[in-house]
Amino acid sequence: MKVAILAGGLGTRLAEETESKPKPMVEIGGKPIIWHIMRHYAHYGLNDFAIALGYKGEVIKKYMVDYCSLNSNLTVNLQNGEIKKHGGDQQDWTVDLIDTGITTNTGGRIKRLAPYLNNETFMLTWGDGVSNINLQSLLEFHRSHGKLATLTAVRPTARFGHLELNGDQITEFSEKPQTREGWINGAFFVLEPGIFDYIEGDDIQWEKAPLEGLAKDGQLMAYQHNSFWQCMDTLRDKRLLESLWQSGNAPWKTWEEKDASIIDGSQGLHRDGHGAYATSQRT
Repeated sequence: MKVAILAGGLGTRLAEETESKPKPMVEIGGKPIIWHIMRHYAHYGLNDFAIALGYKGEVIKKYMVDYCSLNSNLTVNLQNGEIKKHGGDQQDWTVDLIDTGITTNTGGRIKRLAPYLNNETFMLTWGDGVSNINLQSLLEFHRSHGKLATLTAVRPTARFGHLELNGDQITEFSEKPQTREGWINGAFFVLEPGIFDYIEGDDIQWEKAPLEGLAKDGQLMAYQHNSFWQCMDTLRDKRLLESLWQSGNAPWKTWEEKDASIIDGSQGLHRDGHGAYATSQRT
């Protein structure tokens, strides 16, 4: 199954970082946030990516092209220029890097990826948000309802500490918890090819007419995720994610450095890294 990632936006609310790079290349723990997202998908055996490029897309291209060399040990023969890679952090990924235009809107970027998505069920997310969502459970939910689209509904983190009051007395204090009421679109979609009929062209915003139309037609379902989710819209968000990573307690780090998660193709089973198995179908 292909995983589509939108990575072409201007990232204007994170201008301190995005003057020289696209937002998905802003680093958390010394690695671009898009790497964190891809590692999470790969933990569930989803290793085939299509990335929609736009603003400073050449930075992402260069990173992917140089990835093996930068993350491996090298033996260089200076006489003939031969380079041998061995050891290091090598990922079993295939990545389509597709230029989708500087000014193309989110819906248009998705539609431009259509030729690379094999006319099959695919996953989609933004290149600036991380979560510990169980992708196996998300996929099973999507297949259970038979609709065209599933989005992950999340409860955002509150900007300020939450207080419970009894008169003037504080009975409970929670420092920046997830909000207890209200759901928002957290991306991490599972989509059928039929969604492309809802996107007319490059100027269409995915979050407007397409999702509104799918909801109106009864084709949009919500997978409710009550655990960790965090986007990186601002410098404050980046600092929050960096502090979680440096603490050694980053909730979205579902993988091990030598990830034990596997797909057993002969049995069609997925092991989630904790010894649990669930059925896994390839689409």
